[in-house]
Amino acid sequence: MDALLRWCANRVEALPGETLRLVPVAGDASFRRYFRLAGCAPTRIAVFAPPDKERNLEFTHIAALLRASGVHAPQVLAHAEAEGFLLLEDLGDTLLLGALDEASVDALYARALDTLLHVQAAATTHAGWPLPPYSAALLEQELALFAHWYLENLLGITPDAAEAALLRALFDRLIASALEQPQVFVHRDYHSRNLMLLPGAGIGVIDFQDAVVGPLTYDLVSLLRDCYVAWPPERVTGWARDFAVRARAAGTLPEAVGTDTFLRWFDWMGLQRHIKVLGIFARLWLRDGKPGYLRDLPLVMRYTLGVALAHPATADFGRWFAARVLPVARTQDWYRDA
Repeated sequence: MDALLRWCANRVEALPGETLRLVPVAGDASFRRYFRLAGCAPTRIAVFAPPDKERNLEFTHIAALLRASGVHAPQVLAHAEAEGFLLLEDLGDTLLLGALDEASVDALYARALDTLLHVQAAATTHAGWPLPPYSAALLEQELALFAHWYLENLLGITPDAAEAALLRALFDRLIASALEQPQVFVHRDYHSRNLMLLPGAGIGVIDFQDAVVGPLTYDLVSLLRDCYVAWPPERVTGWARDFAVRARAAGTLPEAVGTDTFLRWFDWMGLQRHIKVLGIFARLWLRDGKPGYLRDLPLVMRYTLGVALAHPATADFGRWFAARVLPVARTQDWYRDA
């Protein structure tokens, strides 16, 4: 990363007696590489994000939209588009995930949900660039990852004609549910690994380059049914109900939409997301050689099965998942009871 360090050195002055240096920072599931630029004050985050693989220009637009809405997204201090270099404000190392426990979760989620209201209120166009829609085609593309990467490539299950029809009917139902919701600014990965605890009770928001205009409940269920931490169902439902009240007050949820409809949207949006995530986590291992996400599959499976069985309209899929998929998953080295 010598070229990245030289680029940073042309933009940031080292402290007296110090030398600028790049310290690796834990990254995410993408091709981006993160470094803390040390030897300066304040420190900065330097990013190498291959421009042929990452949405760097979109990141800069979305950061501006979020910051204009009162969300503490990192300020983009510099961007070399051709090289894929970015210099960002440093939001620290304290992820929401590491601070969550039984005693803290209510207060911390309250802060995260406050921030989510600002995210959903953000404008969706910046400098002539529009946030793309969470279209039926994109929802369909995501759901297709389930059969290809999770069922076929990870578990060795090839759906027959009847199973393919079952999946098709479910996917159509989930896509229709997503599209009938109020459409707002959607972060698309709003969970405890992408939220930072800042001094003074602030929440920092990162990893938003895939944001879209999409369903009201998407980011809510990403947070409350997080793929990396789980809470009792009654608490999740309570948080979701409270958010519906606040969304009505904010004007993003119409008064005519009842709580039962909102909770169905919430459940089925989570089902779409978790079916997609099963495919993504399998792909991260099989294609990208990242085994760490395998340990998170059992929790995602538990969410998938629990929601599917809770609704008569999706129960056939839930029963099939329990009978056909779960026994095969239980034979895998990565499986454990979630």
